[in-house]
Amino acid sequence: MSLKTTLFAAATAALTLAGAAVADESIAVEDAYIRSSTPTSQTGAAFMVLNNQGAGDDRLIGARSDRAERVELHTHHEDANGVMKMMEVEEGFPVPAGQSHALQRGGDHVMFMGLTQPLEQGETVPLTLIFEKAGEIAIDVPVDLERQPDMRDMKMDH
Repeated sequence: MSLKTTLFAAATAALTLAGAAVADESIAVEDAYIRSSTPTSQTGAAFMVLNNQGAGDDRLIGARSDRAERVELHTHHEDANGVMKMMEVEEGFPVPAGQSHALQRGGDHVMFMGLTQPLEQGETVPLTLIFEKAGEIAIDVPVDLERQPDMRDMKMDH
């Protein structure tokens, strides 16, 4: 076998192994939807349930979409005065092995900032979720501007 053939075989094997890491199917995304507060909003938020069907813990560490200038992972936090504030979660969201992590209104979510065009009811928006171990998962998220929050899922303190 020539040196050229050996190098080509090694490169092909390396690319195959790298592709397998990105194509990890341990994370399933369910019930995804995106909405904005008004038709002229410059922001929108995506909600979904992340199910880790793998044997090891993972973490959602980022997201991107060509429909926004920036896509960030956000949550809501109550300050000392009882005011809810939205904030970026730079460390991402853990998704333990065999468990789920809900991204829902009033809690953790994917934030679209600087929408490149309005979100229209019924269309789909491409979104790539980036996981620490599972790699990148590309999904098409339906826009649902009419969906109401499920009050059973809202975090409320009395």
